[in-house]
Amino acid sequence: MKRKTVEHSGFDCVESVGPWPFITRRIYQHRDGSKIVWHSREHRKQLVRNQLTEASKLFNFLWMPKKLNWWIGIIFAIGALCFAVAGWLSLNPTLARSWSLDLKAVNTIFFIGSIPFTTASYLQLYQSANTEALPRGVVHNPKKTILFGWCPTDIGWLSCILQFIGTIMFNVSTFNAMKLSLPWLLQDILICTPNLLGSILFLISGYLAFIEVCHSYWAFKPRSISWWIGLSNLLGCIGFIISAGFAIVLPSVQNVIAAELSLLFTVMGALFFFVGAALMLPEAGA
Repeated sequence: MKRKTVEHSGFDCVESVGPWPFITRRIYQHRDGSKIVWHSREHRKQLVRNQLTEASKLFNFLWMPKKLNWWIGIIFAIGALCFAVAGWLSLNPTLARSWSLDLKAVNTIFFIGSIPFTTASYLQLYQSANTEALPRGVVHNPKKTILFGWCPTDIGWLSCILQFIGTIMFNVSTFNAMKLSLPWLLQDILICTPNLLGSILFLISGYLAFIEVCHSYWAFKPRSISWWIGLSNLLGCIGFIISAGFAIVLPSVQNVIAAELSLLFTVMGALFFFVGAALMLPEAGA
């Protein structure tokens, strides 16, 4: 076991674990025998407790405007809901017409939904970039506000930056989708390619966020709110990347089934993202 000494704090790192090459859990022991347990996600989000049995007793998570985590969850939920609604309307054109919505209007809902995704993902990146490297009580070095940061060895920051870039890809894809009647090649270049790239980045980001909570490549922790958030978001990422695969347009081929499957997996992915976002509210209040 490798020991890591924290200078001028009286603490030694006596245990560190995580999915290689990342560290997601550390135990610091003071010279007086006291210990501090550090978890990557809980530390960067400043969470105190993380058990469903504890969080279920809390009702203040319905309104916590002073907590950044609460706003991140709300904004993510808005974006996911827009994607779910737009995807469902695309699958049900009769319903869309009853709401006086044409294809361009529905695609506009997709674009509108991509903006909260980008906003919330940046707030998570900002939060991660400005998190102290070590837990309070071990060492505390005040620093200037950082807009993006550069911490590629930190699993939380890496997950956040990949997700943020992925959301920008979705901004590009959904914006171009509002341009109707594009030839198949331009659809693939302007819509499908950024959609696929964004989905790949989301999948990598989602898996990193999941194993950050697991402290390994896989774990089953049903009593952890954060574990359920990570699992829901990972399932959402899987739904999005399957959707992106079915959305690729081929020349002289109009595959209605593939288009419907793409929309169906978009709705499924968006609903999983909505569940993950909704769970961030009790997590923030835990």
